[in-house]
Amino acid sequence: MPMRTAIFPAKLQYLCDICEFTGQAARDAGMNEDEVYDIQLAVDEACSNIVQHAYGSDCTGDIECTFDDTEEGLRIILRDHGKSFNPSRVPQPDIHADLDKRAVGGLGIFLMRAKMDVVSYESKGEAGNVLTLIKRRKQ
Repeated sequence: MPMRTAIFPAKLQYLCDICEFTGQAARDAGMNEDEVYDIQLAVDEACSNIVQHAYGSDCTGDIECTFDDTEEGLRIILRDHGKSFNPSRVPQPDIHADLDKRAVGGLGIFLMRAKMDVVSYESKGEAGNVLTLIKRRKQ
């Protein structure tokens, strides 16, 4: 599969379109349905965070989604031009706490890390924010 890129408006109503694009790219890369689901979940969480936190009330931005089928698996690069954010500063949620004592939200990065093999983030100033997710092929 050649590398493919699509640009979507950073609005919640486009998450379904991003999910469809993601699923097709994952299937074309030879991922099984469990892997496709994991990839779609991670990308949905990432894009939701971009819409809600990077752009916030400024709904004029875009999310550039690039999928690259590599020898090791599928590399997903999500680029935005919203506020930068360092996911390594987000504490691990206490998933064993009682539901009524847990904070609302905060599971997106946890889910990305649980479902993907690599999650890395880089703020590139004028060039935007780059989140790279990699799902390795099962041998």
